[in-house]
Amino acid sequence: MIRTTALALVLSALSMTAVAHAEPKRPSFPFTTDVAYDASKVAPYKGRHAAAYAYIDANKDRDVANVQRWVRQRSISAQNDGVVQMAEMLRDDLKALGFKEAELVPTKRHPGVWGYYDAGAKTTIAVYMMYDVQPIEPTGWKVDAFAGTIVEDHPLGRVLMARGATNQKGPQRIFLNALQAIIATEKKLPVNIMLLAEGEEELGSPHYPDLIAKYADRLKQAKGGVVFPMMSQAPSGGVQMTLGVKGNIYFELEAQGGPQGGPKDAEVHSSFKAIVDAPGWRLAQALASLTSPDGNTIVVPGYYDSIRQPNQEEQELINGVVPGWTAREPELRKSLGVDKWIDGLSGRAAITEYLFDTTLNIDGIWGGYSGEGTKTILPHKFTAKLDSRLVPNQTPDESERLIRAHLDAKGFTDIKLTRLSGYPPAQSSVKAALVQATIGTYRKYGITPDVMPRLAGSAPYYVFTDILKLPIVSAGIGYGTGAHAPNEFIVIDPKPGSKLAGITDAEKFYVDLVHAVAAAR
Repeated sequence: MIRTTALALVLSALSMTAVAHAEPKRPSFPFTTDVAYDASKVAPYKGRHAAAYAYIDANKDRDVANVQRWVRQRSISAQNDGVVQMAEMLRDDLKALGFKEAELVPTKRHPGVWGYYDAGAKTTIAVYMMYDVQPIEPTGWKVDAFAGTIVEDHPLGRVLMARGATNQKGPQRIFLNALQAIIATEKKLPVNIMLLAEGEEELGSPHYPDLIAKYADRLKQAKGGVVFPMMSQAPSGGVQMTLGVKGNIYFELEAQGGPQGGPKDAEVHSSFKAIVDAPGWRLAQALASLTSPDGNTIVVPGYYDSIRQPNQEEQELINGVVPGWTAREPELRKSLGVDKWIDGLSGRAAITEYLFDTTLNIDGIWGGYSGEGTKTILPHKFTAKLDSRLVPNQTPDESERLIRAHLDAKGFTDIKLTRLSGYPPAQSSVKAALVQATIGTYRKYGITPDVMPRLAGSAPYYVFTDILKLPIVSAGIGYGTGAHAPNEFIVIDPKPGSKLAGITDAEKFYVDLVHAVAAAR
């Protein structure tokens, strides 16, 4: 009887301990409204700028050549390949357009580019640009990635295939082409423009806040908001217009031999595994401790605690895009080579998780021997790169602190954590005059956009929304794909009957957008 009672007490204590140490659950996002935002109620922009449109049509070949000139200039930030030369090209192009100020701005790594166009206008807008690109993949390209090749027989029509074509040199130079058309036909722009470009977006924008700080007092006067040129059409011709981005923290975890065990300075023969600890297994166990076995739930204590629920505006925006999202889900999964979403999610549940849940992802792991044949070694060091997409109320500092505390609590004090980049999420309101003007411009071109609260990817928008208190939109028509991948391209001339915009319509859109923002109240 005593033994039974003692056993019961032990079992009870273990049960209470298990409850007290229950692993975190993924957050849920219940909705409190079924009201849907309807972008079709925004009136189309009615302005006509015939002279600028005609100028664009007459100078199409030159405008295409301008885009080719940009993509032919290498600017791989990770390898410092052609970066300064690209910055100088952007600066010189701004000068040629008549920007009163155009200069390179030094940072601790790659320079920024500042430009100011003074039109003497009532409205000032800021323009965010990035001039750097990702490295080139060793295989898979059909053309020279930096040749700026026009491919005539693409299934979507006539395309420009090159690194940077869609991310982001193509749409950015197209935007400048549009400004050139306005200046040539109207003598000046309808808005003043403050342009601040960075050369480190593909590195996580570590020094963009420094650039913002240098011009913050002036940028705060850009009450018209911030425009990020981007080709936003899907292959079907529709547009998903995003009002913000997730944040991000990118970091490395490293396991290396030391006082805790394992070879310290170099690999050793694998036979010594019988008596020597292996950093590879150490890193594997540390990584495994961060999530549930399926990798879909972050078990770092407190990691989900600060996530806020979707507010009323965000719920209405999600409700408004659910029909389009649901219709596109099969096509999206097919394009990704994915058979199903986590837990079989679909519809509103899927898009809500996609946009409102945080992530923890392994980008790469390396160490030891991975060549042909065999090499029986016990490596002294293994490294993994990870990223976490952050949602509203999460911050890179707190995310790093929680991960470090978790590793320490699990006994992984020897695992080195090195933060490589990070910034918080950002978002603008659909009610902002800039956003309404952008929706109206899309509507002029027969497009009623699906307006989403944010992009699931990341960009340093917070410097505008949080520091400068300015709304920002990414906007543009036209289609491009293959960012960060081989055979990146934009459509120059779509096939007859296509709903995609070519380069001339993409430029006319920006002519209208600039005027629409100037007229917005």
